[in-house]
Amino acid sequence: MTKGLKINTPPLNVFEQMATDEIMCDTIPEKFILRFYNWKEPGITFGYSQRHIFVADAVQQENKENFLITRRPTGGGIVYHETDLTFSFIFHYPGEFFKPVETYKKIHNAINSEYALAGKDLNILEQKESNYDINNPIMDCFQKPVNMDILCEGKKALGGALRKFGDYMLYQASLQLDEVRENASFHKNIIAKAFSKEFNISWVDEKLSETHLQALEKLVQTKYSTDDWNKRI
Repeated sequence: MTKGLKINTPPLNVFEQMATDEIMCDTIPEKFILRFYNWKEPGITFGYSQRHIFVADAVQQENKENFLITRRPTGGGIVYHETDLTFSFIFHYPGEFFKPVETYKKIHNAINSEYALAGKDLNILEQKESNYDINNPIMDCFQKPVNMDILCEGKKALGGALRKFGDYMLYQASLQLDEVRENASFHKNIIAKAFSKEFNISWVDEKLSETHLQALEKLVQTKYSTDDWNKRI
């Protein structure tokens, strides 16, 4: 089996969460890195290619203007991080190109299968939508399931977004089930087992180093909290 790191962090805000994932992608201490977000406060993320003006309007309609909000390095739509279990998975993916649908299918099938073994009935949506529009003001990730999302009783339960950094892939995901944070240990165990089986990983717990903490705070100031990043389009 290949060694993988399960990264534990102190409580972080939304800017710090995105910066941490990017720092991990830049440093790559191991070929596989799994991190469950430890939230300091509620936050909002939106996709790399979404237009800020549409996102701001949607957030205002939800009366959540006081939440910290930032653009993700990955794609997709708006995600409200209030009661979800958020996590990221970085894995070796060499080569110039990648196939998103196949990648989602591999990851979500692994997670869905592990939930089935635990007696949790979920299913994967296999339906391509031709009119998927990330810049629609109502493009809230969890209001519109798309191909390869995981559903629970017909509602979206797990969605993820991808970004390739060199020979590595960043997968950022949000799991939204009833009382998912209250039962976080159960869900974290399911997800870690799924990746362990699918990618043949042996997990080792690790904390962020002081060097990483300093680097992520710098990246917050220079990128994720700035208008240059968040209002880039």
